[in-house]
Amino acid sequence: MVREACSNYPQVQVESFDGLLAHFVLARGAKAMVRGLRAVTDFDYEFQLAGMNRTLMPEVETVFLTPSDRYQFISSTFVREIATLNGEVDKFVSKGVHEKLMTKVGRSS
Repeated sequence: MVREACSNYPQVQVESFDGLLAHFVLARGAKAMVRGLRAVTDFDYEFQLAGMNRTLMPEVETVFLTPSDRYQFISSTFVREIATLNGEVDKFVSKGVHEKLMTKVGRSS
């Protein structure tokens, strides 16, 4: 679904990995990681993670981005729960994700 959502951006690569993020980042020679923050609770976790990653790979910077107000409080858990309870979620997800989500919760799109 991520590949589909990013298909209009040829400069974006979607890759999965197993193991430590540090190993994945270093194997690709990356110099920075971009992480998203939606709320203060995200910041606390991500701040701790960034500290650990700085110890494991001091040559790699962590950059935090915050979303616009429109996306700030959207979480996959909330979207899935709303969909399961027959709420409308199309404004929160792409068309492709919406179709797959509706199938997963037993609804037609």
